[in-house]
Amino acid sequence: MAHSMILAELIGSLSYALDLTEGQPEGHCVRSCWIGLSLARHLALDEQTQRDIYYAILLKDLGCSSNAARISELYLADDRLFKHDFKLVGEGTASTLGFLFSHIGRGSSLKRRAESLWTILRHGKEITDQLIETRCYRGADIARQLRFNETVACGIQSLDEHWDGSGRPLGVQGEAIPLASRFALLAQLVDVFHVAGGREVACAEIARRAGSWLDPRLVNAFTELARDEAFWATLESNEVDAVVFACEPGKQGIAVDDDYLDAIAEGFGQVIDSKSPFTGGHSQRVALYADKIAERLGVVPERRRWLKRGALLHDVGKLGVSNRILDKPGRLTEEEWVAVKRHAAYTEEILGRIPLFSELAHVAGAHHERLDGGGYPRGLHAGQIALETRIITTADIFDAISAERPYHPANSIEQTLDIMRQHLGSAIDATCFSALEAVLASEASPTWEPSTLQTVS
Repeated sequence: MAHSMILAELIGSLSYALDLTEGQPEGHCVRSCWIGLSLARHLALDEQTQRDIYYAILLKDLGCSSNAARISELYLADDRLFKHDFKLVGEGTASTLGFLFSHIGRGSSLKRRAESLWTILRHGKEITDQLIETRCYRGADIARQLRFNETVACGIQSLDEHWDGSGRPLGVQGEAIPLASRFALLAQLVDVFHVAGGREVACAEIARRAGSWLDPRLVNAFTELARDEAFWATLESNEVDAVVFACEPGKQGIAVDDDYLDAIAEGFGQVIDSKSPFTGGHSQRVALYADKIAERLGVVPERRRWLKRGALLHDVGKLGVSNRILDKPGRLTEEEWVAVKRHAAYTEEILGRIPLFSELAHVAGAHHERLDGGGYPRGLHAGQIALETRIITTADIFDAISAERPYHPANSIEQTLDIMRQHLGSAIDATCFSALEAVLASEASPTWEPSTLQTVS
């Protein structure tokens, strides 16, 4: 079935999740898109080129979650804060070293900070190359899965290349850098420095990086665009997202069918799972388990397909939680636990931006609610928790217990089910649990790998 909606509204709304994992103020990708699109219009580029630039910028951070855990591990830092602050670092070795000295190992012992800093100083280039390469190639691959063309994918892949050849991952320079990448880097910098310091600071920073990081011709064109008060007024307004979605170049109101919605949910599920080495495949497994449970409970195929999307995206809010917390092996502090619990509300907020997902937002965002009222984020009781939420919760708890996590080793099927039985009627719905047991019993060789469980179309 085709759904009448603007593709840009769906992708743009989900881009708020990418802002979370980059530590940027909400709407960063959308504002960057407005900056890049306005510049492309100012230069009177053709519609297809504008469209490629538009989506390359909206999706520029698709791969950003894939290096979050490594950043936390290497720099002993909150990955979101580290990424946010690093975007404000000036050019040159001195600025970079000053940033590292001030950010590595905040709150860690002097010994651990010294060890980390020594590792970075000795292997800095190799480490940076690896982090950026992981991010860039991963983002491009997911863009292809989302059915965007090679121009968009390559635009994402080359986001961190610099005009003078000093960038990464390939160190290409000048005209060899995809045009969409050049627009995306400039737009990103404008938004970051505009949010941090205002119009004059943003314009000065762009001018400063002309010919080094940035295409000087684009900088000159932006200098002209910056004289347009209407451009800034839209950028600074609360309506910028609505304007951006309405300005999608070409194919406005594109029909997004069920297959495409599935592909988008699966693509963003991969973004979510890349956030931590302990959650690889988690969203896909939860979606498959949820689908199997729903089938056992007699949920109709159309509703199961809808539910599967919610299961794929149930943890999208975790992109807003630091890996210093997500991957912590020990007991969380009260403050850290508050941060973790916030992810459920983030999930509802992000999905709630999409009109088509309004009901799904409530269902997915409530996956940590408990039948006894002791869950979060709202403390709902049994009568307020939908069947679909109970299904996702059961699937989520099953995978969380059975898979290895930083705070516990992997558990067998029998161990997992025994643990879950202790929470029937309080956190876990007994009917959903019985359906799960039936699903597992029906599998000839049940394992935790989603490839062994048949999907339902």
